[in-house]
Amino acid sequence: MRKRKTDRYFKWALLFCTPNIILFVIFFLIPAVIGVWFSFTNYNGLNRLDFIGLDNYTRIFSDSEYFSVLLNTIKFTIVNVPVGYIVALGLALILCNDKIRGNSITRILIYWPTLLSSIMVGVTWKWLFSESFGFVNYFLIVAGLEPVKWFSNPVSAFITTIVATAWSGCGVNMLIFIGALKQIPVDQYEAARIDGASPWQQFRVITLPALKPVSYMVILLSIVNSFKVFAMPLTLTNGGPGTATTYMIQYIYQTGFERLNVGYSSAASMIMFVLLMIVSFVQTRLNAKSERE
Repeated sequence: MRKRKTDRYFKWALLFCTPNIILFVIFFLIPAVIGVWFSFTNYNGLNRLDFIGLDNYTRIFSDSEYFSVLLNTIKFTIVNVPVGYIVALGLALILCNDKIRGNSITRILIYWPTLLSSIMVGVTWKWLFSESFGFVNYFLIVAGLEPVKWFSNPVSAFITTIVATAWSGCGVNMLIFIGALKQIPVDQYEAARIDGASPWQQFRVITLPALKPVSYMVILLSIVNSFKVFAMPLTLTNGGPGTATTYMIQYIYQTGFERLNVGYSSAASMIMFVLLMIVSFVQTRLNAKSERE
C-alpha cells in the first residue's frame, strides 16, 4: 500500500515537472549538445561546417584577446560578488524588521529592478551617467565641479558597471537573506543581549553562522551571474573604452554573431562552462564541509 501510494505521488510529481523538463531539454540540453559539436568545427553560422578537432581550443589558449577578456570577467566577478553580497545583506538586515514603517514598500521598490529588462536598466543608468546630458554630471556642474567622463575612462566605466549591476540585482539576494534572517530564533539574540553582547558581536556570533548555508548559495549564484553578465555592460559602455569592460559573454557573442566564427565562440563557451562547473563543485564541497563541521 505504501509503495503504491509513493508511486502515485511520484507520477503526479513527474506530471507537474514535465513542462519544465521539456523546456530544459529544448532550450538547454539540445543547444548544449549542439554547442559542444560546433566547438570541434569551423562553423561560420552560414554554410561552412567542417570538423577540425581541437583546433579551436588550441587557438584559444594562444589568443591574447581571449585571456584579456577572461581577466576582465574575473576582475568584475571579484569586485561584483562582494559588493552585491554586502549590499543585499545590509538591506536585508535593515528591512527584516516588520515593526519598521514602510519596509514592505521599500522591499518592493528594491526588488522591482529585477523585474525589468537589463537593457532598460542599462539605458536608464546610461542616461544618469551620460557625459554630455547625464543627470549626475548636471548636478556636478551645478555644484561648480567638473563633469566626469564616466564611460571614457576605464576605471570609472568599470565602477559604473559595478554600481549598476549591484543596484539591479540586489533585490533577489535581499529577499533570500530576509527569509533566512527570519528563521533565526529570537531567543538567541535575547540571550546574547542579557549576556551583554553588542550588536556587532550578535551579528558576528549568531547571524553570520546562521546565514552560512544561504551565503554559500548567494555567492555561488552571484559568481555564475557575474560570469554571464552581458546586457548591462553592453548597454552602458559597449565593452569600452577599448575592451576595458568587455566580458566573456559579450566576447562570445561578438565572435560568433559579428565575426561569424561560431565554432570558435562555441569553444570559448565550453571553456567557460567548465570553469563554472569547477567553481560550483568547489563551492558545493566547501558548503558540505561547513555543514559537517
